[in-house]
Amino acid sequence: MDELIGQLAAKAGIDRSVAEKTVGIILGFLRSTRPSDKVQALINQIPGAEAAIAASNGGGLARLMGNSLMAVGTKLIGLGLSITEIQTVVRELLRFGHDIIGADQMGEIIAGTPGLSQFA
Repeated sequence: MDELIGQLAAKAGIDRSVAEKTVGIILGFLRSTRPSDKVQALINQIPGAEAAIAASNGGGLARLMGNSLMAVGTKLIGLGLSITEIQTVVRELLRFGHDIIGADQMGEIIAGTPGLSQFA
C-alpha cells in the first residue's frame, strides 16, 4: 500500500494522507459495484487496502450521499482534490490494478462499473 500511495501522491501532486483516503474511497466504491469478486481479488493483493476502505467509509453525510460515481466524486472533491487530480489518481489506480491482477480482470472491473471506462 505504501508504494501505491507514494506513486499516487507523486503523480497527482497530492498529500500522502489524501492519497490514502482517496484509494479507500475508490476501492470501497468499486467493491460495492459489479463484479465484486474481481474487485475483492484486487483488494486482497494490496496490503492495507481493507483498512483504507474502512477508514474512508465515514458516516452521516457520506451514507446519505450513497455510493454512485457522482457521490464518489463529491467525496473526493470534499478531500480537496481537483477534477484533474481525481482523474490522475483513478487512472494510476487502474494501471496499478492492471499490473497486480492482469488486464482481463481489470477489464471486467472497468466494464462492470458504470462510468469507470472514461478513466481507463
